[in-house]
Amino acid sequence: MTNYPKVQITDETLRDGLQIEREGVTLQEKLELLDMMVSAGLNRIVVGAFVNPKWSPQMADSLELVKRLKEKPGVSYFVLALNERGRLERLEYAPPLAIEPIHATHLHACPIFIQRNTNRTLEEQEHSWQGAIEISKAQGLKEGGIGLSAGWGSNFSGEFTHATRMGLLSKQYEAWQQQGITVTRVDMADPMAWNTPTAVAQDISAIQKLFPSITDFRLHLHNARGLAMLSMYEAIRGLDHRHTLIADTSLGGIGGCPYCGNGQATGMIPTEDFVHLLDTLGIPTGISLDGLIEASTRLSEILGRPLHSQVAINGGLPKGDRLYSEDVPAVFTFKEAQHFRLGPSVYEGNPKPWLKKLQKT
Repeated sequence: MTNYPKVQITDETLRDGLQIEREGVTLQEKLELLDMMVSAGLNRIVVGAFVNPKWSPQMADSLELVKRLKEKPGVSYFVLALNERGRLERLEYAPPLAIEPIHATHLHACPIFIQRNTNRTLEEQEHSWQGAIEISKAQGLKEGGIGLSAGWGSNFSGEFTHATRMGLLSKQYEAWQQQGITVTRVDMADPMAWNTPTAVAQDISAIQKLFPSITDFRLHLHNARGLAMLSMYEAIRGLDHRHTLIADTSLGGIGGCPYCGNGQATGMIPTEDFVHLLDTLGIPTGISLDGLIEASTRLSEILGRPLHSQVAINGGLPKGDRLYSEDVPAVFTFKEAQHFRLGPSVYEGNPKPWLKKLQKT
């Protein structure tokens, strides 16, 4: 029996993943991918965003997609809404859309990024960030959340310190407490991929000490510099059975904000790779790795390019009747490596340099 936290995966393929892609992924293809993800066992999926299609053209059909959603017990569909109009529209379609049970405050650390991403200044943020607290109090809610964007660093402003992050979170925590509302969740978003395993581990430890009422930790980590999976693993190690880790991922690791400076190269943690990690740790997910690999492969076909997942290329650790046959010849290419799902035809005719048949031990 492990002492790991409960882990909930929120798949962002259809929102953060596709927002960075050029127009061309059709509504039918999105619905096809969604069906494959649900069939694989994903039960928290962000299906789009109610935002201005001029700036996020791939999100232009989000409302039409929502209208075609098929409700399924145990599956929650979400959309991102950044303004009051979008939030009202989201309420209109709930269900089938799910609404987070608590409201959360949220602060940006970078004065340049907040303007590039939301066309607001830190001064404008300062006038409005407590709105979530006011709404919660008016609705009689007993719990709330705090959040931070770009807290580890910014491509435009550089690195931010641990003290800065804790200061911004403390400011929010105290504002909730003053209204008699308990903070139970923290959201840490990293759009420019400045997360490091050391910093994430330090923050997870400090948050538990500074804000003991927090039980839910949501991490939205980007992977431009290859550290997101390591950082998420440190979060898993730093929490225990009292906690829930909500991990944002995407099929094939696609994703990125157009205003961060790295485009499609930003990426996220591939959902299939993360599920494989959880499987090796013995953390239950109820998700089919094979199903995710097929969905990721289909997404790669739709986008017309290779994605960032290692598991989709090589498969999970082969066990039992999935151990490779002793007759597998030399394997060279990415396509040939797919023999775990496509069968021996992909390497037919390749050389077998050994001189005699392998003997089983």
